[in-house]
Amino acid sequence: MAHADAITFTRLADGTMLQRQPDWTFRPVATGSDRGQLAALTEEAIEHMSAFDPDHPGLDDAFWDDSTVGSPDREAVSIQLDSDVLRYFRRAGRGYQARINAVLRRHMLAVGKGR
Repeated sequence: MAHADAITFTRLADGTMLQRQPDWTFRPVATGSDRGQLAALTEEAIEHMSAFDPDHPGLDDAFWDDSTVGSPDREAVSIQLDSDVLRYFRRAGRGYQARINAVLRRHMLAVGKGR
């Protein structure tokens, strides 16, 4: 069975996705998203859409109220997480490890420290 040529993509610093052509040049990839329409969304519209998104966990500001970030007695550990869990926390950008810690702390406080 013959192997198809690999499709190669690259992304520019501005986020433009380029695809390698048969003549080895790169051309922008047409996307199905309308960036102008996305940029025009208000915070309220985004919140409304996310409230009805079955893939959205629905975390509001109250979720983070009891969390603390930056405990003086931290310890560096190696932990294996499911890749989708790690992707979820990394998507929000810098500080994802502190957010993971905050979620674990909230769970610990909810369940009880003595267990």
